Amino acid sequence: MAMAELSTPKTTSPFLQSSSRLRLSSKLHLSNHFRHLLLPPLPTTPNSKISCSVSQNSQAPVAAQENGLVKTKKECYGVFCLTYDLKAEEETKSWKKLINIAVSGAAGMISNHLLFKLASGEVFGPDQPIALKLLGSERSIQALEGVAMELEDSLFPLLREVDIGTDPYEVFQDVEWALLIGAKPRGPGMERAALLDINGQIFADQGKALNAVASPNVKVLVVGNPCNTNALICLKNAPNIPAKNFHALTRLDENRAKCQLALKAGVFYDKVSNMTIWGNHSTTQVPDFLNARINGVPVKEVITDHKWLEEGFTESVQKRGGLLIQKWGRSSAASTAVSIVDAIKSLVTPTPEGDWFSTGVYTNGNPYGIAEDLVFSMPCRSKDVEIDDYLRKRIAKSEAELLAEKKCVAHLTGEGIAFCDLGPVDTMLPGEV
Repeated sequence: MAMAELSTPKTTSPFLQSSSRLRLSSKLHLSNHFRHLLLPPLPTTPNSKISCSVSQNSQAPVAAQENGLVKTKKECYGVFCLTYDLKAEEETKSWKKLINIAVSGAAGMISNHLLFKLASGEVFGPDQPIALKLLGSERSIQALEGVAMELEDSLFPLLREVDIGTDPYEVFQDVEWALLIGAKPRGPGMERAALLDINGQIFADQGKALNAVASPNVKVLVVGNPCNTNALICLKNAPNIPAKNFHALTRLDENRAKCQLALKAGVFYDKVSNMTIWGNHSTTQVPDFLNARINGVPVKEVITDHKWLEEGFTESVQKRGGLLIQKWGRSSAASTAVSIVDAIKSLVTPTPEGDWFSTGVYTNGNPYGIAEDLVFSMPCRSKDVEIDDYLRKRIAKSEAELLAEKKCVAHLTGEGIAFCDLGPVDTMLPGEV
């Protein structure tokens, strides 16, 4: 299956569609390091198909063994203690292959909303069984057990297995999707360079783990901030995984931009299309009203207050996260989870003709003149993208910020000694105060 294409001016990149129906392993056992939930697979119709924009790995889940013996865990909860043995005659070739999905920071608020959307079938479809691999810290292990118990009590028929652990080399085993949410937030007085280094270490280690044990074609969505540079660090430490498989989440920014345009135009948000977020997930990000459309009409023809577009609209999107913190006293969680769902759906389903979506991608080979070897948000599966002087100047500012961040983490990407010169203006994250 074809990966979602990077935008190219004046061209259309068609999706290649195919179906994948693979046999689910008839046995899965408990590992010493995880607690599992495994339910019998549901049959699908023989002619069922799933159209995706990303390839799927054909490897089946592998049970953890030591000296030829399957390891078991004495302490567990409810059906996490059980292994269901499926008889050979119960197997059918029409079963869809189990998708293994890893989520880091799985005891956090964002994951608390996201995991139940994944388990319900909202993301990968109502006939796609999944296994959840939840990564946390030693400090959060009891909270992870509570999350697992809630998932158990929710009786999701598509959720076949839940693993919890603190070692990414175990949790990431054979995963086909890695949603990397866990990261340290910046505390009072913390220098931006220090946050880059602390979180960079986390994503360097997780990149190495994915490189060693994940599916060779694992898709990685980095949510933990600063997500663009963290995604770059992660992919640099996973040379065996295609760089195009790494994404930084800027879909929440896209959704916020669509909301603001809809409010100004007096329409429902589904009338807004072709919205792009350029650059870094920071207050230098560029919400692109030049190429966006409302009911298929260019935004600048619908909203004639161009000063608001250039100043009020742009600033409202850039600072939306900070305003939410001021109002509510906490950063966005539910809307972030929704945007993760939206981002995954855009990667696994064909993009509507003429539309596109935003995601942070590796810039090598991009058609916009953006510096290479960055993770930069831009439109994917797009056509006829216009960049005027106003837009290019804004994009260059976000590009310069990412280049400066890259120098700060050179010691984590294998590019020598780090040198941090982030300038006098701290524009780290749109959700920070």
